[in-house]
Amino acid sequence: MSKILVIEDEAAIRRVLVKILTEENDSYMVEEAEDGLKGIEMVKKEDYDLVLCDIKMPKMDGVEVLEAAKKIKPEIPFIMISGHGDLDTAVNTMRLGAFDYISKPPDLNRLLTTVRNAVDRKVLAVENKILKKKISKNYEMIGESKEISVIKDMIEKVAPTDARVLITGSNGTGKELVAHWIHEKSPRSGAPFIEVNCAAIPSELIESELFGHVKGAFTSAVKDRAGKFEAANKGTIFLDEIGDMSLSAQAKVLRALQESKISRVGTDKDIKVDVRVVAATNKDLKKEIAEGKFREDLYHRLAVILVKVPALNDRRSDIPLLIEHFSKKIASEQGSIVKVFSAKAIDLLKSYDWTGNIRELRNVVERLIILGGNEVTEEDVKLFASK
Repeated sequence: MSKILVIEDEAAIRRVLVKILTEENDSYMVEEAEDGLKGIEMVKKEDYDLVLCDIKMPKMDGVEVLEAAKKIKPEIPFIMISGHGDLDTAVNTMRLGAFDYISKPPDLNRLLTTVRNAVDRKVLAVENKILKKKISKNYEMIGESKEISVIKDMIEKVAPTDARVLITGSNGTGKELVAHWIHEKSPRSGAPFIEVNCAAIPSELIESELFGHVKGAFTSAVKDRAGKFEAANKGTIFLDEIGDMSLSAQAKVLRALQESKISRVGTDKDIKVDVRVVAATNKDLKKEIAEGKFREDLYHRLAVILVKVPALNDRRSDIPLLIEHFSKKIASEQGSIVKVFSAKAIDLLKSYDWTGNIRELRNVVERLIILGGNEVTEEDVKLFASK
């Protein structure tokens, strides 16, 4: 049910607005405030999905109510109600954050349409917040070791900037997780985070994937198509396994970084893009440069900040926390109870050589949860997780 507050000093207009809204939609619960001061008190105490607010009121006018309410609960949409002499002020309230304004006497269709749109936007904003929390939970950084603490500190310093970041480390160490956290903690977090696995895309298609193409650029190009750089505009593009990118694609990425513009395959027309680039690789790029497989100028453009993600073998003290985290996550996914690992089982797992890093540990934990007893024992580890 959507909760709406009507702030209006004229009782007759208040009654009309309440009647219109409640008769239009029985899921609208409408409350009233006879002046701005009362309205602000109600906003402080209750969570409203929408506020309809008159502009000309005694004690506190609508502009003051809007400014005060936005400081308390900035997510609440406001529809301002204006008389003919208030139109300039109503337009100004849009600059202050109002969703829209309605002239007196209100046109029924316009009023209801604007109310529906405003309520829908509030619902969408709430859903986005919930989704964002879920996404953040999926990419939690688990660990308290010195090695992982260094990574967390770097992210806190780097994320608020637009500096390009190159993340290095073996397969399965969590390079993608680091990239996600850089984006989530940045001012670009509300914009897209676009991932490109450069190793998974054939070399002949990588340029089209990154920069798009125009119709007729090649045999299967039956229509214009935007690339990943355009999709990531105002946000972050994550170029995973960039060491596997072709030299021709590297040249185009270099130009995009230097000039903040790209061109689709099959045309020379420039398209401006505002994108933060985060890249990752499991390769030694300096060795690749020496062998002529990677451009040195691109390396220096990407590696403004270097983040080396440690192998799991270098942060064994985090293994108990990771086991607990994966146990809870897997139980939630499977709808089962959270299994406890005995101290001896954990000690044995800490002693293993984790060549597959965190990805391998997660798979082993899942196997033990499925095949082991209610408490995963040292014997279970020897039987089902032997290395």
